[in-house]
Amino acid sequence: MRDLVEPLRDAVRGATGIAVALHHAGQDSILVTGTTGRHDPQPVGGTTRFELGSVTKTFTGLLLAQMIARGDVGPADPVDRYLPPGAAPRLGREVTLERLATHTAGLPRLPPGLLLRAVPRWRTNPYRDFGPAGLDEALRRTRPGTPGRVRYSNFGVALLGQALANAAGQPLEDLLAERVLRPLDLPGTGFAASPQVTGYLRGRARPPWQIPGMPAAGALRSSALDMLRYLTAHLPGGTGPLATAVADVIRPRERAGDHEVCLVWNLRRRSEHELLFHSGATRGCTAFAGFSPSAATALVALVNAGPVVGSTFVQRAYEAAWKLVDRATVPQPR
Repeated sequence: MRDLVEPLRDAVRGATGIAVALHHAGQDSILVTGTTGRHDPQPVGGTTRFELGSVTKTFTGLLLAQMIARGDVGPADPVDRYLPPGAAPRLGREVTLERLATHTAGLPRLPPGLLLRAVPRWRTNPYRDFGPAGLDEALRRTRPGTPGRVRYSNFGVALLGQALANAAGQPLEDLLAERVLRPLDLPGTGFAASPQVTGYLRGRARPPWQIPGMPAAGALRSSALDMLRYLTAHLPGGTGPLATAVADVIRPRERAGDHEVCLVWNLRRRSEHELLFHSGATRGCTAFAGFSPSAATALVALVNAGPVVGSTFVQRAYEAAWKLVDRATVPQPR
């Protein structure tokens, strides 16, 4: 299987480490770890933590499904039910939890006011100065568009995470750890910025990613081993304590051009197989995660370099995931 992931080594510039893990034919493998260029004092291995960027959103989607399964919230609940009175005066009842998770709530990609604060730290930490107060202000100003059309929104998933935390009466970090991370045995996954790999952008080291006002949209760190365990929990026979939630999170809900949208996950089909996938990026890391329940395969690819014009890491990881699906033998029912 090494030929599947070898092209990933050449897909990013300025990286010093890459970690790729896959599940195929009932076995887990770490195929690539280590340096991709110049020496780095931090060796990369299967337990090295990378910034996940928007792959974080898939964890928020699973948290939503878990809370639906427990009866804590309902998919059609208006999000303002879980916000302080008057916090979002222009969000109507059509802005539901499920629509936030499928990017169909009509919210813009970014909260109003974020770009102005982001410009001074555009190449390092554009979200650093946008905290909870900034999100609160953005909610008061937001006038959503017509719900129903898929429109990718960091703002929407950030709001979803805040609503779930409010519904449970817990900080999001504690809630996610209690409901998702510990049940799936993901000890290296969390919001803490240390320890983690040093990230690079155009060959220059970047500071740890900070996104204090929108953690549910992009603040998680994880390792190749943890991410592979996370993905295999979405495969038949591997769902464990979150079986009901996993079945719900991978169910298609909306169509967006050439793919479908589940709870956060994107889904494409080829003949008898499907691939659910998501990518993410910060200024210092790029991540891809994909899995196919019908083919019982999964692949995660992590690199300590942020995306630049011409980067092909995510596309090549996506292609490698499909090749893995194509090579898989469909398990026969017992």
